[in-house]
Amino acid sequence: MQPSDWPAVRDIYEQGIATKQATFDTTAPSWEEWNARHLTDARLVAERDGEVLAWAALSPVSARAAYAGVAEESIYVAEGARGEGIGSALLNELLGRADEAGFWTIQTSIFPENAASLALHRRCGFRVVGTRERIARLDGAWRDTVLLERRSDLAG
Repeated sequence: MQPSDWPAVRDIYEQGIATKQATFDTTAPSWEEWNARHLTDARLVAERDGEVLAWAALSPVSARAAYAGVAEESIYVAEGARGEGIGSALLNELLGRADEAGFWTIQTSIFPENAASLALHRRCGFRVVGTRERIARLDGAWRDTVLLERRSDLAG
């Protein structure tokens, strides 16, 4: 991912926001906010014919040194590209790079209603840790999330 990819990345993120099944965010952040929250060496886009179709990135889960090998993963696929295997290819690439960088745990939280994302993560080696009930509100309604993690066979 390059900074010049941000407009397409933001558009795909906004598509996810609109579903009310992908994030608690209700608006996309600015580039500066997004850039500050994500690890610089763990950002990928999937392109076809120069068009960004999906993105994936890692964020630190904590500033504490003990958690240096634990990251939170985000992946979003454009509406018109869903169901084509792009998400699996991109997430597997991100996980391979995370292994090489020494991350031993990648975690993510997914709304239980987002069956496609839950299936994607299970296919890519994530396991369900548990359901966090009423963890936060979206548009005034309490929502649950399913916490998943993937442990590296190479790192840690």
